[in-house]
Amino acid sequence: MLAKAILFDLDGTLTDPKLGITSCIQFALSELGYQPPEPDELSWCIGPPIKDSFSQLLQTSDETILTQAISLYRSRFSTIGLFENTLYPQTIETLKVIRSAGYQTFVATSKPDIYAARIIEYFGLSTLFDKVYGSELDGTRSVKADLIHYILVQENLLSASTIMVGDRKHDIIGAKANNLTTIGVTYGYGTEQELTTHGADFIVHSPDEIAKLLIQRFSVECSIAGDR
Repeated sequence: MLAKAILFDLDGTLTDPKLGITSCIQFALSELGYQPPEPDELSWCIGPPIKDSFSQLLQTSDETILTQAISLYRSRFSTIGLFENTLYPQTIETLKVIRSAGYQTFVATSKPDIYAARIIEYFGLSTLFDKVYGSELDGTRSVKADLIHYILVQENLLSASTIMVGDRKHDIIGAKANNLTTIGVTYGYGTEQELTTHGADFIVHSPDEIAKLLIQRFSVECSIAGDR
């Protein structure tokens, strides 16, 4: 079946959010009385749900403490951190090519959708996506598998014709739980080994390679379909 829709992770796939995320984590930890790690030691926090990251950082599952940490994080992220972000080179051009080829495109991020939508708008990407999907502030749909399932239902998409693009194992695991084809990107925060270990179907090393891969598959499959 032809691929019709592409789901894009946000952090580490469309944008590099390292400065904003790590600075907000440092702020939250400092406010809680902890000595925060250096930014490079927090890179692993880019991708997973923020609650999971704080649970590991604070070595606790206490809901009261985690709620406080997330609240402090968001107090800075909602006003400063989400703009401490950069668009990966070639992203806009890549999305334009993919859209021109006839694909539907969606953002699928564990980040709360109210923040994700602001980031997409900030970088002028709103017209390049059919819709932005993220989690709720209470954590609903922060697990990638739940989010992807929700998107498939809301948009009436078939797993067989939908592709997930992301940089971390959470993207691959969530997509595979919903039987999606996956493209792992290595320019973000996950390694090629992490992506392949969890079953990425394809690996690319730059945004423009995503478009090349999709167009190549689209052209080949259309050609085959046209010969029948």
